[in-house]
Amino acid sequence: MKPFVSRSDKPFYAGMILLGGFYVFMVVAMVLANCQYALWDPKVGETAPAGWPQWLLWYLANNPVALALAEPYIQYAVMLSLISCSITTIISIWVAVPIGYLMSRHSFRGKMLLDAVLDIPIVLPPLVVGLCLLILFNFPPFAWIADYVVYEIPSVILAQFMVACAFAVRTMRATFEQISIRQEQVALTLGASRGEAFWNIVLPQARRGMLAAATLAWARSLGEFGPILIFASTKRGVTEVLPSSVFLELQAGRIHAAAAISLIMVLLAVLVLIVTRLLGLGRAAF
Repeated sequence: MKPFVSRSDKPFYAGMILLGGFYVFMVVAMVLANCQYALWDPKVGETAPAGWPQWLLWYLANNPVALALAEPYIQYAVMLSLISCSITTIISIWVAVPIGYLMSRHSFRGKMLLDAVLDIPIVLPPLVVGLCLLILFNFPPFAWIADYVVYEIPSVILAQFMVACAFAVRTMRATFEQISIRQEQVALTLGASRGEAFWNIVLPQARRGMLAAATLAWARSLGEFGPILIFASTKRGVTEVLPSSVFLELQAGRIHAAAAISLIMVLLAVLVLIVTRLLGLGRAAF
């Protein structure tokens, strides 16, 4: 009988790294390509002055990102994006926490149907979500406030919320499912009410999950375009957010401007992720 010989794990890990590394490479290459394209416009570069100090000062003021941020409508789009994404995130967390808690702690008739309903905004194409919202506001009681919502700033927030909240709900449900119910039951046996047990025992343990849900909702809101295009339109200076600006610049043939705006979105998303890691996981996570 031949003795057992342990085989090397190197082929296994090589295959895993090769498959996973391809995706990582594509993400990094995609972002770097966008950065290179957004930070240098050959047509603008034809007017660059000679000399390193003069060129650097000129470049800081005339690169595509700086030129894009100098446009009033882009400044408006940045401000509206930041405000609408923040409002959407707050609302999403307020909704996602109770839904996630109830779905993780209780079984009831129709739970599977409700679970499927909560996934509808995730599986539906974004354009269909916007179309459904647009049709919804043709019927009472939504039709009564349609003039104040459709194609106005509230429609941007509502379109972002309908998609972002679904992701926040999934995150909060997974968070509550990972929290042991035993401590909550002990608190109830010691005389605490259900609300007191939730606020004092469960919610503090769900802090990181809430932070993850908020990050996901904010990032998803920032990149949302399909529902906004249909339900809020792309009116400059009214409902224009950063994804809308990219679309409008592409429609006008200003590819470098579109790339510059997309780079601003990348920087905002990276900034949110870094702040989230610092607040939620500590510096050791880096």
